[in-house]
Amino acid sequence: MKENKMGVMPVGKLLITMSLPMMVSMLVQALYNVVDSVFVSRVSENALTAVSLAFPIQTLIIAFANGVGVGMNALLSRALGEKRPDRANQVARHGFLLMAVCYIFFLLFGLFAARPFMVTQVTAETDPQILEYGVQYLSIACIFSFGVFVQILGERLFQSTGLTVYSMITQGTGAIINIILDPIMIFGLLGFPRMEAAGAAVATVVGQISAAILGMALNAVKNKEIKLELRKVFQVDLRVVRQMLVIGVPTTVMQAIGSLMSYVMNRILMAFSSTAAAVFGAYFKVQSFVCMPVFGLNAGMVPIIAYNYGAKSRDRIDRCVKLSILFAECITVTGFLIFQIFPDKLLGFFDASDYMLQIGVPALRRISIHFLICGASIVIGSVFQALGNGVYSAIVSFLRQVVVLLPVAYVFSKIFDLDAVWWCFPIAEAVSLTVSLILLKRIYKKVVNNL
Repeated sequence: MKENKMGVMPVGKLLITMSLPMMVSMLVQALYNVVDSVFVSRVSENALTAVSLAFPIQTLIIAFANGVGVGMNALLSRALGEKRPDRANQVARHGFLLMAVCYIFFLLFGLFAARPFMVTQVTAETDPQILEYGVQYLSIACIFSFGVFVQILGERLFQSTGLTVYSMITQGTGAIINIILDPIMIFGLLGFPRMEAAGAAVATVVGQISAAILGMALNAVKNKEIKLELRKVFQVDLRVVRQMLVIGVPTTVMQAIGSLMSYVMNRILMAFSSTAAAVFGAYFKVQSFVCMPVFGLNAGMVPIIAYNYGAKSRDRIDRCVKLSILFAECITVTGFLIFQIFPDKLLGFFDASDYMLQIGVPALRRISIHFLICGASIVIGSVFQALGNGVYSAIVSFLRQVVVLLPVAYVFSKIFDLDAVWWCFPIAEAVSLTVSLILLKRIYKKVVNNL
């Protein structure tokens, strides 16, 4: 039984068993994120910059979808544990409804706000091609974002019932379709028109919609515990909506902070050159191959700590926390070494120009210094959530990205040159880890030590 395994299996083996499928899934997601930029860079550096400037809104879409998904997941799992199938079905319907409301917001954004958003970063007078590429890409990504919302809905339904292998199948299918379609749509192969940046957006949304259709079909066939009765979707219970939002909104806010950071950093870097923003966009995509496996590790760690917290097994909590930090640091230190030794090769994936290499190689080396400690920071943030104190995670995330990183980047951009701006990442990470350790000591004193 799963509970038996959580409390009895050796912690190291249990952590690997629980985490490995999610780490693979997260790597697939990282691949999904980077493919567009790799192919778009073959069009031009301006196209890569445009996609990078649109990325904060794509992050925001995922933040909204994940927020609803987390809230739905928590209520679903509780209802299933209480043997209340009708309640579980009701929660699933409300999850679908909230996903639809979020989609309508981004549909309207794509129709009416994509150009105004891009104009806050570039203008038709200074960068007309970047502006048009960005508007085309962002409009398509938002207007057809229903694929993201339905895909994540399907994945959360699988997770609630323990059928995570199907989440991997749907994510993998979407990624493969995206990879196949990218060169076809971007460069106009096999009789399709050459669409450049817009083609990358089309390939992305087709991959997402395909994954969404497959996910809902597999849920209908394989997920026997939940029946999504869409004919009852407008039978709204505001108490359910409120409960889902109370649980899910903090997740949305935490991820939205990352979107805000990307947007403001793009504005700071565009003051130097569009190439600087392209470097930041390339870094942001490649670093996902370092951070996403750690997020997958956390996904396996959280239920182990939560279970043993309930079972009052302090020794297993301690061991799980220590092993998770060790594994995470092994991953991120490996990432640091790759970024230090092969920065030119990493930028080469994006067809970097000589000037992009000139500013990008030192940029990647400076930024990646924060990999030396970020593994521990990420794990500790999830430990807070596992012990029922997600507020600490939100505090650290806000402190790192809004209170430290952005002000340091802005001040350095005004006082020093571009090379100095990249130091904002290791400085913010050092502050983040320091505060995280203080809060971890506090939560151990208040909660864990009393078990």
